[in-house]
This record gives sequence, structure tokens and C-alpha cells, in this order.
Amino acid sequence: MLKLAIGFITYGETTAKYLPYFLPTLKEAAEKSGTEYKIFAIDNTEARDNENARFIENNFRDINFERPEKNLGFARAYNKMINKAGAEYFLALNPDMLLEAEAIEKMIKTMENDVALGSVSPKVLKWDFSAKKKTNIIDTCGIKMLRGLKFVDAGQGKIDDGSFNEAEILGPSGAAAMYKIKALEKVRAGAGEYFDERFFMYKEDCDLAYRLHLAGYKSKCVNEAIIYHDRTAGGNGEGNFKTALNRKNKSKLIKEWS
Repeated sequence: MLKLAIGFITYGETTAKYLPYFLPTLKEAAEKSGTEYKIFAIDNTEARDNENARFIENNFRDINFERPEKNLGFARAYNKMINKAGAEYFLALNPDMLLEAEAIEKMIKTMENDVALGSVSPKVLKWDFSAKKKTNIIDTCGIKMLRGLKFVDAGQGKIDDGSFNEAEILGPSGAAAMYKIKALEKVRAGAGEYFDERFFMYKEDCDLAYRLHLAGYKSKCVNEAIIYHDRTAGGNGEGNFKTALNRKNKSKLIKEWS
């Protein structure tokens, strides 16, 4: 059985600009992990000829790349990759990221050393893509669940001073999440449906984290595993005022998906 499947989704110009930065760091981190892996990608762009396809096919032909020529949504695309891979672990990543060289290795070791874990999150810090600058501002240490089934990203917007290193989380953010496939099999919504495909985009990660939690699986943030993220749509912290402000500032389409 394949040890690790890594999956990411591309969509038009939104993701194409990141690939020359994202993919070299992903390959380096995957090789550094010292484990057998395979990278999968699905292009949700409707047009067959697009920048994502050209870049991947010209530069990373070893990636298992699929172009359905329609937008499958996040949940369905990830399910297709998990089912195709037949791996022990699945690492879901957004392509607007930079990985530190030891990030994947640290996550795998943490999963292997604790059988109670169904998933882990890296420590995700903000990447200022326009300035090509890594920061020490937290993007997410994972998903926390507050009263009333309200889900927030732990530490988001805070300076990384170590105060969130021991934060209890429900599960990883879908931006960067490693799952144990055996755990996903226990909570699947249907045959081969690990992410609930009724979630077209956004909150599919919260739903899966909650189902794993209800099944008794734990999750944690691997603080030594560092990934940087240039987030397109995100919250502004855990307070009610900041949550309301974030909702106000989101586009109508993102609100509908979310």
C-alpha cells in the first residue's frame, strides 16, 4: 500500500500564479519525508487549456493530474483523489502555500507515534505573496469548535509567540490537513465519500473534523511542521465582532459557498 497520497486542487488564475512557488517546496518536503508518496491534482477549471494544466504538464509530469473540465467542488475532488490513491495517509493542501522542508516528515512521525490521532494540522503561518514575504502571523493551528457549532481557526491573526502551541483543536483546516485513511473509512458519508459532497466549497473540513471527533478520534497541531499560506478567504480571529466583520467583507459568492 502507498504510504502517503498528497492532493491539491487548481482553479484558473486563482491558483496558477502560485504553482511555481508551491510545487518545488512540496516536492522537497515530500522527498525529505523519506516515505513512499504520490502527488495527485485535479484541475477544477472549466477550460481545458489553462495555465495550471500547462505549468504542471510542462514541469511536473510525475503528478497524477486529472482535468474533468468542470468544477467538481472541493469535497468531490478530494474524494476522487483519496479513492484513486489507496494510501495509508492523505495530505490535502491548498496550492497557495510554501512548505518548510521538514513539514511533511514531522506530520507523518506524529501520526505514527499516536494511534489515537485521526488527523493532524501543521502550524500554518501567513505568507504575503504580493511582497514574497513569510511572516510570523498565524493563519491557523487547526479548527476549534465553539458553542453553537461555530468553527474558527485557532490563533488566526495572532503573532506566533508559542502561546497556541498546546491549543486543543477539533481537526485541521482544509488548507493543510493530514488524515489517517482508516479513520476516514470509519466516518465516511457513503461509499468512497469521505468529505461530504453536499459541501461544494468551504466548511467541508469542519464537517469532517466534527465527524472524526464524534467517532472518538483526536487531532493535534504539529507545531514543528511549518507551512506558509496566502489565504484568499479567511476569518479575522475568534471574537464575535471580528467574525461579523469578516462576514461583512466577504463577497456574496464566498458567503454562499461558506
